Amino acid sequence: MSLLTNTKVAVVTGGASGLGLATTKKFVAQNIKTIIVGRNEANLKQTADELGGLCSYKVCDLSDLAAIPALIKEIEAEFGTIDILVNNAGINLKKKFEEVSDEEFQRIVQTNVNSVFTISREVVKLMLEKGTGSIVNISSMAAQYGIPYVIAYTAAKTAIDGMTKAMAVELSPKGIRVNCVAPGFIKTAMSAKALDSDPERKNKVLSRTPMGYLGVPEDVAEAVYFLASDSAKYVTGAILPVDGGNSIGF
Repeated sequence: MSLLTNTKVAVVTGGASGLGLATTKKFVAQNIKTIIVGRNEANLKQTADELGGLCSYKVCDLSDLAAIPALIKEIEAEFGTIDILVNNAGINLKKKFEEVSDEEFQRIVQTNVNSVFTISREVVKLMLEKGTGSIVNISSMAAQYGIPYVIAYTAAKTAIDGMTKAMAVELSPKGIRVNCVAPGFIKTAMSAKALDSDPERKNKVLSRTPMGYLGVPEDVAEAVYFLASDSAKYVTGAILPVDGGNSIGF
């Protein structure tokens, strides 16, 4: 496939919606062959069709850990390599702490932590063969400070921050950089719905954000692209907040 000779290959989980879609668009615009992974084939296909030849998709429920090794082997067989992995796919649950069941907690952790570990492990095996690669995890401000009603999500994203540092220390000597983007309150369909229905929460968010407004998915995509690219060749183990100052706001 001559198209790919000088083209980097990226895998973006959850790449057909929200922050993942913005990242996919940024990568494609930078001539990166991007394979998006998710559960919803209709969304994946629509995105790939819209973005053209540099975007392909694979259907996989990442909560099914046993399916991940075969997924990565399939991508390698078809595209030859994986230079960049963006662990973006994630799910949330907004519920009072005492009402969260064991099953609900485990479901969030399975998708947001366990699948990130498994797909990273499988991709790292390929990257080690080449001695180069870049992994970007997506965390959250929920890992920076306490937010009510998202205990499972908070636990999961805090784990992602820790995994990023541990992976970076172990893998960077072998040529693989591992970094993390921690989005603050970003204007997406999901967040708009949540905040618009809760004016008090929205005011609180904006009042402690020094820049005074919500970010957009493209803000996160730019940060992911920077960390994934050679521009960040001396950056590893970083957790980069993209939050308008929310995490340090008073």
